Amino acid sequence: MRILVGFLVSCCLLLWGTLSSCNKNVLLSKANLTFSTDTLVFDTVFTTVGSTTQSFKIYNPDQRSLQIEEIELMGGANSVYRINVDGSAGDLHQDLLLEPKDSLFIFVEVTLQVNNSTNPLIIEDSIRFRTNGKDQYVKLAAWGQDAYFHYSNFQSQIFDFNEGVWPNDKPHVIYGAAIVDSAKTLTIPAGTKVHLHKNSLLYVYKGSLQIEGQLGNEVIFQGDRLEQDYQDVSGQYYGIYLHQALPSAINYAILKNGTSGVHLYSEDPSNTSYTLDIQNTQIYNQARYGIFIFAGAKVKAENCLITQNGTHALLVLQGGDFNFNHCDLLGYGASTNPAVGISNYYNDYAQDQTLVSNIEEGVFKNCVIYGNLDTELAMDTIQMAGVVLNFDFDYCVFKSENTYDDSFYGANIYWNLGPLFTNPSERDFTFGSNSSLSNKGINSMVFTDILGQARNNPPDIGALELP
Repeated sequence: MRILVGFLVSCCLLLWGTLSSCNKNVLLSKANLTFSTDTLVFDTVFTTVGSTTQSFKIYNPDQRSLQIEEIELMGGANSVYRINVDGSAGDLHQDLLLEPKDSLFIFVEVTLQVNNSTNPLIIEDSIRFRTNGKDQYVKLAAWGQDAYFHYSNFQSQIFDFNEGVWPNDKPHVIYGAAIVDSAKTLTIPAGTKVHLHKNSLLYVYKGSLQIEGQLGNEVIFQGDRLEQDYQDVSGQYYGIYLHQALPSAINYAILKNGTSGVHLYSEDPSNTSYTLDIQNTQIYNQARYGIFIFAGAKVKAENCLITQNGTHALLVLQGGDFNFNHCDLLGYGASTNPAVGISNYYNDYAQDQTLVSNIEEGVFKNCVIYGNLDTELAMDTIQMAGVVLNFDFDYCVFKSENTYDDSFYGANIYWNLGPLFTNPSERDFTFGSNSSLSNKGINSMVFTDILGQARNNPPDIGALELP
């Protein structure tokens, strides 16, 4: 009898433990956390040594308690950040119970030594939250040097609007986006250094951008990583995006290491002029495009050197106008696509339609389109009733596997005659008197080259002139 009682007690205890365990699983939420922000930005500018604390909240939106398995600072002990969870400091916190409809503060402190000018301009980390086997992250970002910072977060409805003149006494750093809004004008004066964070852009929405660099005092756009390892890494940021912009201008700028140097989408219907007038500018090492003209934007370019980009130096898609004079539109990078691609249509697969537009002005004069591929100029157009295609190519050096005799190719197209650049891989596009570019151009209103050298009579083809 005593054995039987013991057995029954053991069974009862085992059953109670099982039920209790099951009951616990039933009671706990299967949901995940929500957050007061997805990115915690420390917007204080640190010039010597800075230390500041910010906080955000995590929420349990469910009617049941939520087990937080882990909260971890991903940089660990080497991070410049420190976290405090519910009064407890440390890089890792485990097995926290958050009651139904309750919230919890996470405090974050950062201390930066920013005397080293080669530090990143933005120093990041993140906090990982694991609930029910799912990881969620809150990003941490702190300004690392003395600069003007521009921060937009579209998800959080934070917008950095810009107009007037940017001062050039310190670098400008863009995190997310710097925005020029409708009917506004932003002027960027000579000598300004603009650093953009990953995926960031200068976004001009129906406004105007005026970049006013000078020879020897150019405006420079590049990434925000200053270490030597990042000096030639493409795709570090997006680029300059002109969305139905009013007349804009770029003069003496260097745009490097982004994704698309200048991306133009359509133009303001009230704008009867060029969307962009770009002169004396170098665009190189973009992950995709040097200049991307899409859906009706209009570009005038003079003395521009665009090279070593991932897809195209120039892409025209679904129409738009372009007038290029004394420009180098070059490959010489790793791209397997021609340096220049021109199309007046776009296949919108989402809407199952082909959109066809005009190219009312398509001009290459005194230009060199060359590179390592057999063909560096590709055209694919649809001609149909009501569609205007108006091209004028002359006094140019083109590389193409096939040569053409269409009427818009002038008598002075020099097919496949090597420009004999000094060292394309090192972006040295000077040349000698034996080059196909030498004295092969036609006089125009472009009296000096990209380096300020006076043009000869007749001038050389391209952005550079032989002394």
